[in-house]
Amino acid sequence: MTTLTITAKGQVTLRQDILRHLGVGPGQKIEADALPDGRVELRAAKKTGSIEDFIGCLYEPGTKALTLEEINEAIEKGWAGER
Repeated sequence: MTTLTITAKGQVTLRQDILRHLGVGPGQKIEADALPDGRVELRAAKKTGSIEDFIGCLYEPGTKALTLEEINEAIEKGWAGER
């Protein structure tokens, strides 16, 4: 059991071990469900997206265009949840 402290603003910081357990990192989202008896269930939010969200995500100004192999590698990592 992990005990967390509530700040004056009513916020709670989750410890790294809990974030690792959820499989989330900076910028990602979690979902919380209020359960009976004052309990809360946390889980990693399901990733949503569309092809429109993907188009252009690999572009970085001032860099050379990616090869098809590099694009395919990025796609594979994305599907595996690594990126």
